[in-house]
Amino acid sequence: MVTMETVAAAAGVSTSTVSHVINKTRKVHPDTERAVLDAIDRVGYSPNHLARALAGAPTQTVGLAISALSNHYFGEVVHAIEAECANCGLMMLLADTHEDPDYELKVVQALHERRVDGILIAPAAGSTHRALDYLRERSVPTVLIDRFVGTTFDQIAVENRDAARTLVSHLVGLGHKRIAFVSGAAGLSTTTERLEGYQLALEAARIRFDPDLVRSGESKIEPACAAVRHLLALDKRPSALMTGNNLMTIGAMRALRAAGLSVPHDISLVGFDDFDWADVFAPRLTVMAQPVEKLGTRAVRLLARRIANPGARRQSVRLAPTFRLRDSAAAAHPRFR
Repeated sequence: MVTMETVAAAAGVSTSTVSHVINKTRKVHPDTERAVLDAIDRVGYSPNHLARALAGAPTQTVGLAISALSNHYFGEVVHAIEAECANCGLMMLLADTHEDPDYELKVVQALHERRVDGILIAPAAGSTHRALDYLRERSVPTVLIDRFVGTTFDQIAVENRDAARTLVSHLVGLGHKRIAFVSGAAGLSTTTERLEGYQLALEAARIRFDPDLVRSGESKIEPACAAVRHLLALDKRPSALMTGNNLMTIGAMRALRAAGLSVPHDISLVGFDDFDWADVFAPRLTVMAQPVEKLGTRAVRLLARRIANPGARRQSVRLAPTFRLRDSAAAAHPRFR
């Protein structure tokens, strides 16, 4: 079996030097680099696509680091990205981050080691962003999807504040004053921005913000279900709910049905994200639909631009979602007015 040690012996260098040449983790003298590359060719260490990458040629591949398996919304984003990559003649390598910052770093390192031309990433929640630090330090062409972090990278997401404000204002217009919000995972820009939109709508309606009406659903089904059970147990329960994403909407529906409450007769419900069955639920759900196809398409084009022109001006793109008015919100019962 041909190994890195085989290459090192053939080139007359250390194994670590071979690793630095292959992974470009440290600058190596040009003569030494050439000796390693020649040795790689002689011993047949690397497959053709890696040899091309070592020679500096594009691989025509991009990496996608995203929690696609646990989030239906991201699954749709992946589909849109893959379609646009195909249109651009690019191969997409998908790696699921499982919303784990430590695993996300491993995923990003693995994609980089496979010499992708650039990386698309939906950063996991966390106080530190080690994966983003890794990408920045190595000048890897990168585009952030759905979640904004600083201004170091190109990034694309939906406009969240106005969208959340629209959802809450719709409930206010129906006479609701006790409006609860099931928020997403802490540390995500989407969670922060949607909470801000919720608060802005209350402020505009001169409704006092009550922190007891905001509970984290952690962007997942079961925590959202628990959050709604807590809200329903308040001395004065809410007359309406807004959920921060599709999974939390499902969790909320489970909790409401388990409590024997009918939507919208007993309590109104609106949420972020449209999904396949939102229009066939009983009742049909009023939601803010994100432009998934456009998000994926624009993300790939931003990355292709960054790959072609590494020095181009950074872009932060916001896309407008669509308010889909259906049947899950109704006029507040007189006892809640």
